[in-house]
Amino acid sequence: MMLIDCPYCGERAQAEFTYERTLDSIVSLDMPVEEVLARLFSRANPRGEDRELWRHTFGCRQWLVLRRHRRTHAIAAVDPYAPDDPE
Repeated sequence: MMLIDCPYCGERAQAEFTYERTLDSIVSLDMPVEEVLARLFSRANPRGEDRELWRHTFGCRQWLVLRRHRRTHAIAAVDPYAPDDPE
């Protein structure tokens, strides 16, 4: 079982959380169409660590950024999500 250390609630089971997407696939309304298409359909699929957007759905309901290894699922960091932060 994967445990996620929520900065607001402490360590919880992964079943309380919902995966949304990787941070590099988030688009804004003012982005050019070419960039939106590239972010949504032409992204890299690294085997190593990636930054992902998760929500603590059955807890505090906060959005979180997990730095997680895609193959081992080891979580290196969990931070609150700030939409204005650079990737």
